[in-house]
Amino acid sequence: MGETITLKSPLDGFEFAAYRARPADARRGGLVLIQEIFGVTDHIRELADSFAAEGYETIAPAFYDRLEPGFAADYSQAAIAKGVEYSQATPWDQVAADAQAAIDALAPPVFVTGFCWGGAATWLAACRCQGLSAASAFYGRRITELNGETPKIPIILHFGKADASIPMERVEEIREAHPDTPIYLYEAGHGFVSDRRADYDADSARLARLRTLALFANNGGGRSSA
Repeated sequence: MGETITLKSPLDGFEFAAYRARPADARRGGLVLIQEIFGVTDHIRELADSFAAEGYETIAPAFYDRLEPGFAADYSQAAIAKGVEYSQATPWDQVAADAQAAIDALAPPVFVTGFCWGGAATWLAACRCQGLSAASAFYGRRITELNGETPKIPIILHFGKADASIPMERVEEIREAHPDTPIYLYEAGHGFVSDRRADYDADSARLARLRTLALFANNGGGRSSA
């Protein structure tokens, strides 16, 4: 079970909430977990708890707190519309600054992962933030908006082949601009990690998680880090 903490953005001093889950055993490192458009939901908190169980002190910031404190939506059409609205109303400069606040709250090594909107935000953090060791981005449709920026750390990307919201043409745009970035494709649709969604695919979710944990382990995520 985690706790709610408060972070302060270096951009404007705004204080916003975050969910933090600590390892019960030896620590491998820190992890910033970036939400979907739905906010810091039960699903995001459960993911944070699961990464903490793997040894990663995990912080999941509430990136939409300026718009609606405590926003956590369901998967209804109305909720999706509000989540899209909030994602579009949250500037990338602000996202990078808020992510930096979470990174700075963790002892190194620090990693970042994110899903959907958070997948693009993970790419952004890998390009702009300081103090990260590696990143794993899941089905980030808006990464192509940031295609002109280059990650400063090792990063891997995960996409579903049947994801109607991210045509393979978009994935190829990323591959062409960043040929050295590993891109993994799965026999799945959008949101395949979330067991709350119709496109949940247990095998794809398990494989993507294993690849993510291996990336972290190979970039400093060893037992008993400070």
